[in-house]
Amino acid sequence: MSDKPVLALIVAAAPPALRIAELIDLLISDGWTVCVTATPTAATWIDREALARQTGYPVRVEWRQPGDPEPHPAADVVVVAPATFNVMNKWALGLNDNVALGILNQALGAGLPIYAFPNVKPELAAHPAYAASLQQLADAGTHITALTQDATWSSSVTHIKNPGDATFS
Repeated sequence: MSDKPVLALIVAAAPPALRIAELIDLLISDGWTVCVTATPTAATWIDREALARQTGYPVRVEWRQPGDPEPHPAADVVVVAPATFNVMNKWALGLNDNVALGILNQALGAGLPIYAFPNVKPELAAHPAYAASLQQLADAGTHITALTQDATWSSSVTHIKNPGDATFS
């Protein structure tokens, strides 16, 4: 058992997912215990075994069976990076059709700090449902920062606050 705060990292299928190991390295260096859950499509893009070795926890993609133990410790903070058009809209609607969305919905309901880094094509970002979804999630307390294709993970990490820090707000 670690005294490090636990960060649940939700990974969706957008191009920055191909570099997710870099983000995990930065988060671990910042003192986080990182537990990864991927959307079904993102799971086909990433090396789940390598990420499990990197974090020390299995990458979740499927729901656990009743009576099975939780594969990850309870999260202190949840980060969805990259977040997609699909994830942001489904999450805002409360849809729970995969374990990644289930974690996001539960975290929102529990009042955990949540940071979302959407990586969405301009054509999709212009869809009226998207703006409404972002607003709804922001109104519920989600910290949202767009993740551009050329953004570095280090610029994203600066937005994530540890609730154990005295400066957390």
